[in-house]
Amino acid sequence: MNIHHLELFYYVAKNGGISRAVRAMPYGIQQPAVSSQILQLEQDLGAKLFERTPFRLTATGEELMTFITPFFENIEPVATRLRKGAAPQLRIGASELALRDHLPAIIGHLRKHEPKVRLSLRSGFQPQIERWLLEKEIDLAITPIDSRPPAGVEHRLLLRVPIVLLVPKKSRWKKAEELWAGGIPEESLICLPANECMSRIFQRHLKHQKAAWTPAIEASSLELITQYVASGYGVGVNVAIPGVIKHRDVRALPLEGCGPVEVAALWRGQPAPLVQAVLDAAGGYIRGQWPNWACATEE
Repeated sequence: MNIHHLELFYYVAKNGGISRAVRAMPYGIQQPAVSSQILQLEQDLGAKLFERTPFRLTATGEELMTFITPFFENIEPVATRLRKGAAPQLRIGASELALRDHLPAIIGHLRKHEPKVRLSLRSGFQPQIERWLLEKEIDLAITPIDSRPPAGVEHRLLLRVPIVLLVPKKSRWKKAEELWAGGIPEESLICLPANECMSRIFQRHLKHQKAAWTPAIEASSLELITQYVASGYGVGVNVAIPGVIKHRDVRALPLEGCGPVEVAALWRGQPAPLVQAVLDAAGGYIRGQWPNWACATEE
């Protein structure tokens, strides 16, 4: 039997149905996926485990639930006992920029309370980071978002950063809209990969403006975008963070009417003490660095 299938069955039986189990599980998973994997478990056992409507365990389901309940209900208590005396660990996924330029100050605050904390830091783009969180490879994600996170994932908005266009300092452009006023711009567009939040927001803005502009260069970081614009390779989509766009050879053009990039912290279930400590420290750091962009509400 597949252990993961048994875990899903445990939550379904405990909560009285698949839809209730999906809401109660400590990680994100969609209802069709649960239904499919429960069906695989029933096929493996050659027996039906529960009646769907109204929900009721069959005799086989009752026997299986009795067998697996002690294991799943004792996982966390056993883990707590095993962790005693060991240094606490926190696994964080974020962009290279956040890990390099901003997280050290936040971690410094955390270490005042947990000096022995062990850290695991992974850099990536939004889709990767969300997948790591769902697959329990990280405990906390700090990433741009442009839609509600998956089921089972909690989030707190940290800041909203305006998107800008970077142009070479000596270029003739004064306003962003001038670039596509005559149709498809001649300049090459430099941006993050198409599945990144900032790129999606910018393309939606172009569509609203009844304009089209296909990226010519996909860069792996915001700093690379700035550098390639400074080197004369085109116009770049970036955010208005001074440390990212500051370069003597570029200028930033505001994008009127374009939505900002929303940066959020994501975690599963109730935030563990270390996660909560980082959330609190991140809020204070952001309010100190960018008071005009900090999100006052906590979700």
